[in-house]
Amino acid sequence: MDVDDYRQLRLLTEISSGGSVTQRRLAKKHGLALGLTNFLIRRLVKKGCVKIVNLERKRLRYLITPKGLAEKARLTYDYLEYSLALYRHVRVLLTQTLSVLLRSGGTQAVLCGTGELAEIALQVMQEHGLSIVAVIDDGRNGKTTLMNQPVRHPSALRTLSFDWVVIASFTDPSRVIQQLEQVGVEPEKVVTISERSGASALTAPTPMMEALRA
Repeated sequence: MDVDDYRQLRLLTEISSGGSVTQRRLAKKHGLALGLTNFLIRRLVKKGCVKIVNLERKRLRYLITPKGLAEKARLTYDYLEYSLALYRHVRVLLTQTLSVLLRSGGTQAVLCGTGELAEIALQVMQEHGLSIVAVIDDGRNGKTTLMNQPVRHPSALRTLSFDWVVIASFTDPSRVIQQLEQVGVEPEKVVTISERSGASALTAPTPMMEALRA
């Protein structure tokens, strides 16, 4: 599944949910530029997937068509296939990285992150006998738990004992690394699992995350 397909799937899903949907609301909710949202909707209209209805006071309403429902079903299937393939790929890479950590000694680990990659990382870490001391995040995404684990602020690391800090994120980890340095985490204890390449990083490219950055 490429970036455009994923963006179209998100818009079709939102439009098919009913209710009042505007371009501005779609753009804000899905983190897309307003101009890009307009372009994508026009493309869906041209393909016959979405119909525009003129309402009073120059308001527009977007309706999904039967063709749009079929396209949404197709894209959803593609997305599920892609997600499963990505999940398997990431698990293999995580297993390889965590095996190196275990051979290096130390089983007390802190997981940094609360996104999709962090969820997979938490599962693999537990399966391989790493003890999860804490899950930390700066709170920007509003999550307070990750798979029943409470999410703590990075400042909590000042009072915790651990062998490793595993950063699991599909985005650039540089900001998180700076936060860890500020609370006194030694660089040699930090392992980065991200989309970016690096000496200790996994490479797991995903068009969904690229779409979120648009």
